Amino acid sequence: MNDRLRISFIGGGNMAFALIGGMVERGFAAADIQVVDPSEGSRQRLVDKFGVRTAAQVDDTVLDCDLLILAVKPQQMKSALEPIRGRLANHVVVSIAAGLRMQDIARWLGGYGRIVRAMPNTPALIGAGVTGLFADDSVDSAGRQAAERVLSAVGSVVWVGSEAQIDAVTAVSGSGPAYVFHFIEALEAAGLGMGFEPATARKLAIETVLGAARLAADSEDAPGVLREKVTSKGGTTAAALASLATSGFAEAIERAVGAAQARGRELGIELGKD
Repeated sequence: MNDRLRISFIGGGNMAFALIGGMVERGFAAADIQVVDPSEGSRQRLVDKFGVRTAAQVDDTVLDCDLLILAVKPQQMKSALEPIRGRLANHVVVSIAAGLRMQDIARWLGGYGRIVRAMPNTPALIGAGVTGLFADDSVDSAGRQAAERVLSAVGSVVWVGSEAQIDAVTAVSGSGPAYVFHFIEALEAAGLGMGFEPATARKLAIETVLGAARLAADSEDAPGVLREKVTSKGGTTAAALASLATSGFAEAIERAVGAAQARGRELGIELGKD
């Protein structure tokens, strides 16, 4: 592949919208992007915002691309791939559908194997996402670089060493924003219980999490070191952390991530059944 990338999306929902927005901001030509989606409203939204080509169903022009990005819901993937089964030649296929295994996608494509599995998360909607990537051995370095170029348009990317680790990425960062939102909810509720007005409690909770994350991202210190730096012996933070430890906070997070990983594996098996 050369520097120019022609990209087609199967599915024009929120994640596709975010990816296209990030790509256009980073200099991808709208003329090189096209989207297939049966919803007229979704197609019109993409045309109005970005000027990309859209189609209600797959045609030869859609398949005239380098990268084919599968951005439909996992439950809809098998039927969405039926129109392109056996029609791919030199494409790199990138699936951003959670749970679906490459072996099942390959089978639904008629035995086509040049597949990259990607797991972005919802902060990609504001260009602050992180995406885990894993590629089949048949995807060459140029194909991997192409996939990385597209996904890095909405945040950072991490390559993992096995497909099984994509389920772990799903559990840590894919589902991770929900854990953070839940923590913000709990911190906000604690503030309300202490008598703050709702707007004040929410601002304190959100800005605290936002600032701490920025500090962790910008610091050379590990999060554990940063935690120690703000924890004075016998102080208020030490009392709070001791309470969290007694409640099994770290173990609860570990169990939650493990449950998400296990469910991801289960979904892959369930969704891959013919």
